[in-house]
Amino acid sequence: MHDQAEALRHLVHSRELGGARSTRIVTVTSGKGGVGKSNFSLNFALALQNRGYRVLLFDADIGMANIDVLLGTPAKYNLFHLLKREKSIWEIIQSGPGGLQFIAGGSGFRDLIRLSEAELDYFTGEIAKLHGHVDFLLFDTGAGLSKETLRFIGAADETIVVTTPEPTSITDAYALMKMVRQMGQDAAFRLVVNRVEGEREGRQTADNIRQVAQTYLQLELPLLGFVPDDGHVSRAVKRQTALSIAYPDCPAARGIDGIAAAYVRAEPRAPERNLKGFLQRMRKLWS
Repeated sequence: MHDQAEALRHLVHSRELGGARSTRIVTVTSGKGGVGKSNFSLNFALALQNRGYRVLLFDADIGMANIDVLLGTPAKYNLFHLLKREKSIWEIIQSGPGGLQFIAGGSGFRDLIRLSEAELDYFTGEIAKLHGHVDFLLFDTGAGLSKETLRFIGAADETIVVTTPEPTSITDAYALMKMVRQMGQDAAFRLVVNRVEGEREGRQTADNIRQVAQTYLQLELPLLGFVPDDGHVSRAVKRQTALSIAYPDCPAARGIDGIAAAYVRAEPRAPERNLKGFLQRMRKLWS
């Protein structure tokens, strides 16, 4: 009933806007690898979809693109085929279990940073076609302080930062946000704490990083929620099946579902700047 009510509210809102649907661009990132960012991105996308939203998950991790592996759905085409003009944007969109639409990065993002002006025009023109096709375009970025990740954060409407209670993960997440601020980017962040042993550990971790961000960066960092440390996650990875499909009632899957519910209830942290604006900012940051 809860999911149905959220989907109904979303449908009513779309009709109030005259049926026009915009596309919100959200990046999911982390300060370091190994914190479960891609698993979170995948299951967060599925949780949004289960609430009646149209979602496209874009694997934007240059070094470790693996969404298709987690889904157990080898991608026939990826970003490389788009950049080489062998396939259109519609032809590289894959459909995974649960009907989730995704675009595999493959080796394409390495080519993206070397595009000529004409090639960049073509790429942005193809991506612009997605506006209104989906409600959420989720970019699962690379972990850490790569230039590509920072550019995606700077261009997106919002960024979800995934960390764990480990001190190195917290430190690296803070360093990532600090670097974005030093670049002069007015990014809107939200926080997710993954692999917590309990609510107390999750809240303590969140309070620590939020306080430091507020004190030293003057950065507001709303907490979306926690995801319990759960052995079902590694089992789902071995099965190459999304956690929320393989074990929908396990603690981690319920945690991510609750985060998705909190996200759609929350007020947007930044004005919706639409896909065209995102692409314009991407071009500026890439130059």
